[in-house]
Amino acid sequence: MFNVVIFGAPGSGKGTQSQNLIDEYGLYHISTGEVLRDHIARNTELGKIAQSYISQGQLIPDDLMVDILEDLLDKNPKETAKGVIFDGFPRTVPQARALTEMLEKKGSKVHAVVGLEVNDDELVDRILKRGRETGRADDNLETVKKRLDVYHNQTLPLRDFYTSEGKYHAINGSGDVSKIFESIKERLDKVKQN
Repeated sequence: MFNVVIFGAPGSGKGTQSQNLIDEYGLYHISTGEVLRDHIARNTELGKIAQSYISQGQLIPDDLMVDILEDLLDKNPKETAKGVIFDGFPRTVPQARALTEMLEKKGSKVHAVVGLEVNDDELVDRILKRGRETGRADDNLETVKKRLDVYHNQTLPLRDFYTSEGKYHAINGSGDVSKIFESIKERLDKVKQN
């Protein structure tokens, strides 16, 4: 089992590069954003709770996200056998610790953290463009600014956390998508060899 966290600010290309990782390594992709949007669309109890946080640009409580992820892993043992891409989780150091504990219970760990690094101006441009193309309601300027603020204040400390564990791989997330993926693949292939 080879587990990768794909890390970066909103709009940094996590979804795009996750698809490349799925194609290359056969990993199971868990996008917490997609999982939550699905619950919101189906108007489940979780969806209602999630919507109250997301509409204000806030993060979902840690214990709730960990329970959701553990449930997904337990319900998909065949799909997760090769490994998992965690996209959008963890977003805080306590979530990272909770993920470590959860994976240890399953006899596994986070092997690598791919950090897509993109400057804020480019991120805002990308997200607003995505909002126009997809109609995602949370891709508007006010919410984007709140999400970037949350990212810088609550999520960015994860970079230091995973760097101290020797798992963080900084990747320039600007430029040609295929060249960005080549950089990711080069790093991950080295991790897999060790």
